[in-house]
Amino acid sequence: MQSHLRIATEEAWAPRHLLERYRKLLQSTPAAWDPGFHSLWGHFLGTTPRATALAARIQDLGEGRLRDMDASGIARQLLLLTAPGVQVFDAPTGSALARETNDELAQHIARHPTRYSGLAAIAPQDPRGAAQELERAVKTLGLKGAVVNSHTQGEYLDAPKYWEIFEAAQSLDVPLYIHPNTPSPAMIQPFLTRGLEGAVYGFAVETGLHMMRIVFAGVFDRFPRLRVVLGHLGEGLPFWLFRLDFMHRSSVASKRYPGMQPLQRKPSEYLKDNVWVTTSGMQWEPAIRYSQSVLGMDRVMYAMDYPYQFVAEEVKVTDELPISDADKKLLYQTNAERVFRL
Repeated sequence: MQSHLRIATEEAWAPRHLLERYRKLLQSTPAAWDPGFHSLWGHFLGTTPRATALAARIQDLGEGRLRDMDASGIARQLLLLTAPGVQVFDAPTGSALARETNDELAQHIARHPTRYSGLAAIAPQDPRGAAQELERAVKTLGLKGAVVNSHTQGEYLDAPKYWEIFEAAQSLDVPLYIHPNTPSPAMIQPFLTRGLEGAVYGFAVETGLHMMRIVFAGVFDRFPRLRVVLGHLGEGLPFWLFRLDFMHRSSVASKRYPGMQPLQRKPSEYLKDNVWVTTSGMQWEPAIRYSQSVLGMDRVMYAMDYPYQFVAEEVKVTDELPISDADKKLLYQTNAERVFRL
């Protein structure tokens, strides 16, 4: 008999009005403005069967989504505004949209409080406004942290001007979920020519880069209680722990890079102590077990990546993992409850 709830911790949503704004951006900007955005939403706002099915599911926080959850045994979804969220707009527009979508998300959660929880959208384009909106979303709306859809128009959160966001998250004791975006215009071209810019590979490269920039900038030395969540089993970083430590130590000793300075701890230690990962899109036993072995059973949480990767049968992979019932409960339920204060 199942002794745990299945909580899915990286499940996408988008309101209709935001998708319409994406459509207008596609029409009003050349592909060179942001090739990744044009590739991603030029496809998912298209007319292929997969695109139309996804567009319908991603907007639905009602009976359709609940039926899909029931069909795959998911008790609760943690809802994240899909990439690129509000980060593709100018600062005033992004800030206004963040507030609007957070209010709307809170209303949906209130209708189904036992089935949904959510993370706030923020607009890093306005760091102070983003910190203030995170505080409002947590204290007033009851949201459980924030999602940052990786780079914001080619910029990363390791830049000190964004650290007000980290300060707010630490003060509020809520996590930041760094979710993938397509690579920025400065790095995307080699991915595009082979169709590698999206979930197949580019997402992981871009988001893993973002995470390492944060670590190497000393963010966790400045904010030691900051909690960060990464999807897709850490975007490949658990596999790199040894090499990250070795090469960071070597590069600091050589004084080769002005942007790589000594840290108080090894890079791997921050990834083990300040970062949690989810299984979104990675329902593969060897990878899940490896991540649990190097990060710890209390650092890996279940996620499906709905609706982008909605395959009900994949739940069986985690159901059948050769781990104890207690560890299975950590994976499916307890870790999420602790990290997101559910």
